Amino acid sequence: MPHQANRLINSSSPYLLQHAYNPVDWFPWGEEALERAKKEDKPIIVSIGYSACHWCHVMERESFENEKIAEIMNAHFVCIKVDREERPDVDQVYMDAVHAMGLQGGWPLNAILLPDQRPFYGGTYFPAQGWANLLLQIAKVFKKQRTELEKSAEGFMNSLSVSDIQKYGLNSIGADFSKADLSQMFNILNQNFDKEKGGMNKAPKFPMPVIYSFLLREFEANKNEAALAHVKLTLNKMAFGGLYDQIGGGFTRYSTDADWFAPHFEKMLYDNGQLVSLYSEGFQATKDPLYKEIVFQTIEWLQREMTTEEGGFYSALDADSEGEEGKFYCWTASEFREVLGPDAELMFAYYNLTEKGNWEPQKNIPHRSLTDSEFAKTHYLSLEELQDLVKAANLKLLKQRENKVRPGLDDKILSGWNGLMLKGLVDAYASFQVPEFLQMAIKNAEFICSKMKNGKGLFRNYKAGKASIDAYLEDYAAVTQAFNALYQVTFDEKWLNQAVQLTEYTIEHFYDEEERFFFFTNDESEKLIARKKEIFDNVIPGSNSLMAQNLYTLGTITSNQTYTDMAIEMLGRVKKMVMVEPQYLTNWACLATQMVTPTAEIVIVGDDIQTQAFSFFDQFMPNKVLVGAENEGKSKLELLTNRGRLNDQTTFYVCFNKACQLPVNSASEAINLIQDIK
Repeated sequence: MPHQANRLINSSSPYLLQHAYNPVDWFPWGEEALERAKKEDKPIIVSIGYSACHWCHVMERESFENEKIAEIMNAHFVCIKVDREERPDVDQVYMDAVHAMGLQGGWPLNAILLPDQRPFYGGTYFPAQGWANLLLQIAKVFKKQRTELEKSAEGFMNSLSVSDIQKYGLNSIGADFSKADLSQMFNILNQNFDKEKGGMNKAPKFPMPVIYSFLLREFEANKNEAALAHVKLTLNKMAFGGLYDQIGGGFTRYSTDADWFAPHFEKMLYDNGQLVSLYSEGFQATKDPLYKEIVFQTIEWLQREMTTEEGGFYSALDADSEGEEGKFYCWTASEFREVLGPDAELMFAYYNLTEKGNWEPQKNIPHRSLTDSEFAKTHYLSLEELQDLVKAANLKLLKQRENKVRPGLDDKILSGWNGLMLKGLVDAYASFQVPEFLQMAIKNAEFICSKMKNGKGLFRNYKAGKASIDAYLEDYAAVTQAFNALYQVTFDEKWLNQAVQLTEYTIEHFYDEEERFFFFTNDESEKLIARKKEIFDNVIPGSNSLMAQNLYTLGTITSNQTYTDMAIEMLGRVKKMVMVEPQYLTNWACLATQMVTPTAEIVIVGDDIQTQAFSFFDQFMPNKVLVGAENEGKSKLELLTNRGRLNDQTTFYVCFNKACQLPVNSASEAINLIQDIK
């Protein structure tokens, strides 16, 4: 008999809805649950996960659908289920608490709290019997030795109340970085590179796009061929591995092995947005056609599987379908033959399939080991012949795959993750000049403005016509960055104005004047037991590093010295740590690369300025800003003041640190001026 729905049935989160028919008497995070715990004087279980999390599903099947375990939970605890993607603020507090307990974090995250929300125990995945035994023991201790739990909670609260700025002594020492400083950061990172398989020398392997963004900038600043070589090795190996969906496009969250072969099959929007940006920049730096292929195929996947009619982007696809991880993406030898007929043997070799299965029995993960040129040569085909065959085979395989039971779709829309993908589309448009990429970007930007604005601020989430949660710093930072980038390829000042408006709102509601960084939560949002700041970069760059980049770029474009000074002070405060631990502050390191040489301020005035701007994206030139107008007087931006056409032709002005070169009438001359200064 199916259970009656619990309180999660009214949630917007697909993850919470997955638990709506558990026998556990779940509450969503909120006042009702927290008041219940105080009133009944019961400890709280906060169980945190997300819809694409494989081990979250396993713990649900083993424990939360188990009648006897549910009885224990319901009798002794108030049980709260949290989607970490909707409520990263709650996740951040209790993840920090678990770390303070000396435990490894991850998801599912299970924290046990006193009725006043103070944590005293926690962990990640627990097998069913271990979970049941733990809960019975905690219930017993709570009744008979509560003073001990109170002491533990007090100790963890002391740890939570210390900010990272205090903990790590982040005091401003100036943001005057040198080329030698960048080399030092590279040398520290280089010690942990996997020189054979790309990425870092450990498994599991996460893409970590921001690390390779820094390496590209180190290459550009110092002509460091070793940095570029590791970017190429990593991008090639990721693109060839099972981490990448060879048939349908898009990257999975991480590889469980060191070879990028066996993925954890969930696909996250935030990974793919950043990787579209990275491969687009990789193409600018190398002109490798593989990177173009990856960007185009990933955007096709985005359009086909992750985009709403309104132009928003969904959050994720699950790893599991029909209760099996990766079932949707794996192939048997017989399936492959049935679909491809006479071309099957060639594609067997191309994707390294075996009769027995190259991953698990009868399960093949398509992956590549040779470039198209190498493979074509070994099989006596022209490159064009091979690529036509692969394209035709992929279309057939994709069509066949559509007949399978699909992995679950996390169909909530998150503003920050949409911002990361919007930035990816802008970078792809800048690199490849495909109008459809810009159309998708503009439609998504308009969607954010029309559906996810909350007055002058933003909402975090949107689903089925509703947005309900205040946005976090991550959302403001990513959306602002995307609007900033969108302005620089369209020169439509409404996007720049949106970026400025969001920045002003963020400064007003998130900035801490005392510590000179931004809080993760709005000052008008729900107050948790601790108000945190996100300083370190992870699979998503830290929200403070993104905001510092935004302030620097916007300050340069709008000639707002206050913004620029804020960015430089923030960077100066992390300099000591960035020089010692760049792996955890790589997005800060990216900003540091812009301090080493002057930022090029490029002004274009004249006809067809959008097309003219492509010249500045044809090569990798990260330390620049672009502004443009058809004629003098068309914009109030200070950079465009008194900037008219020279010789009645499209004119380019190049400035550095408020010092301008003589205007020129071609993009190539402007690029030469930039290179001379560099």
